[in-house]
Amino acid sequence: MTRVVNVVFQEGGKPYLFDAGELELQPGADVIVETARGLTSGRVVSAPQDDADASAQALKHVVRVADEEDLRRLDENRAFEREARQVAADLIDAAGLAMKVVSVESSFDQAKVLFSFSAEQRVDFRQLVSRLSERLGRRVELRQISARDEARLIGGYGTCGRRLCCTLFAGDQDPVSIRMAKDQNLPLNPAKISGVCGRLMCCLKYERDTYTSFRRRAPKRGRMVTTPAGQGKVTELLPTRDSVTVDLGEGRHATFSLDELDLSPDEAAEAGGDG
Repeated sequence: MTRVVNVVFQEGGKPYLFDAGELELQPGADVIVETARGLTSGRVVSAPQDDADASAQALKHVVRVADEEDLRRLDENRAFEREARQVAADLIDAAGLAMKVVSVESSFDQAKVLFSFSAEQRVDFRQLVSRLSERLGRRVELRQISARDEARLIGGYGTCGRRLCCTLFAGDQDPVSIRMAKDQNLPLNPAKISGVCGRLMCCLKYERDTYTSFRRRAPKRGRMVTTPAGQGKVTELLPTRDSVTVDLGEGRHATFSLDELDLSPDEAAEAGGDG
């Protein structure tokens, strides 16, 4: 039985499985791991657990929990990355390239540097790679990323006032579709349903199941239902509360959860609120 642990290399990035061996690891711990690019630093995002199938995956190992010397090296790497970013910005301006450096990642031993950049069009950056490698004295790789990835790497706050979903939920890169907005009866106005990246908001996919489940079970607006307070007509659907508001007549209105409604078999079969 192999003990495995999830590790990410960037906040909000994709989690990767590693063999934890006998190490006692806690979420949030900085660790040094083996990768195809050599030793790299990462952060644990889940406690180790036994996985009977992991032995067949030829997983790389967590080498150690980062010690003081490792943390000092990580600080040096961050300083080097800031310097490398400025060098890249200067070379890009000099070459007149329509691109923007979003992040710089150095390997643990600083032998290789990965530049992530955004651009509206494809960019021929072959000469830039050569010049960067010459200036920095390192192997250099450039990678063009999407608008969503750019927002995830930079971070920020959404219109809800909370941190961007893409920076909070590690590895969640599932696509978002306009159908998800329709399922939630949201106005199909790009300004209303787009995030800071200019793409559809990630929260549409997180909330979709709540709305679709509610619509399958809830009576339609205008339908007569039996409630603990008597019969009445459904006037409002409240998906996030799993409830409906009912007009009980004589100016009386009350809100009931779906569990409180006495739906006949026929009414239950015809359930499917209109949002």
